[in-house]
Amino acid sequence: MRRLAAHYACTDEALIDALVAMATDRTRGWWEEYRGVLPPVFLDMAEAEHHAAFLREVVITHVPGLLQTPDYARAVFRYMRPELPGSELEPRVEHRMRRRTVIEGDSPTPYDTIIHEFALRIRVADRQASLAQLRRILEQIEQGHAGVRVIPTDQDGFAGAGASMMYMGGPVPRLDTGLRDAPTGTAFIDAEPQLNRLRTLFRKVEKASLDPMASRDFIHRLSKEL
Repeated sequence: MRRLAAHYACTDEALIDALVAMATDRTRGWWEEYRGVLPPVFLDMAEAEHHAAFLREVVITHVPGLLQTPDYARAVFRYMRPELPGSELEPRVEHRMRRRTVIEGDSPTPYDTIIHEFALRIRVADRQASLAQLRRILEQIEQGHAGVRVIPTDQDGFAGAGASMMYMGGPVPRLDTGLRDAPTGTAFIDAEPQLNRLRTLFRKVEKASLDPMASRDFIHRLSKEL
C-alpha cells in the first residue's frame, strides 16, 4: 500500500496510515457469512458501517435499519419484494439484525439519526409491530446506542431530503462515504463535491428537527396514541 501511495505521489500520511490499517485488517467480518446468499450491496453496507468512525442518517419513510425490530424489518422486505420466498427473506432479516452490533457492541460506533414523523407513524405491519418498534427506538435512546431527532410533519422549514441517506465518517476525512437509498437502489458516494452536498443537507435537516429530549418525548407520546 505504501509503495502504491509513493507511486501516485500521495504524501498524506494520515490517509496512507488509515489505508494500510484497513488493508492489513485480517479480521473476517460477520457479513462474509452472507456472501453468495445476499446481494453484494448488503455486505458492502455492513462492511462500510464496520469501518466508520461515526454514522449519521436521515430517514423519511421507514425506521432506520439499525433500529428496526425483526417484525418491522420482515414487513418492510415483504412489502418491497413480495415475491421473495422465505429462504431469501429470513437471511435479509437476520443480516439486518446483526448490523446492530456496530452500535451495540463492545466498541460502539457513534450513531445519530433524524427520523421524519411519517416514518414513525406508518404501519408497515400492524399496531402491535408498530408499538414494539417505537418502544425499541426508545430503548436504544435510553441505552445510549443512538442519538435520535424527529422532524414533525408540521415543522416549518423542511422541504424533504430526496431519499434516505447515511454519512459514514472514515478514519480520516478523505475516507468519508455517503449513501443514498431510494426505491431504484442504493448508491455509495465518495466524491468530495457530493459529500459536501450531503453534509450541507444534513445540517439543513438537523436544523428542522426537534432536539434529542423533545424527540424522545415525541416518540413516547406517539407510542401512547397507538
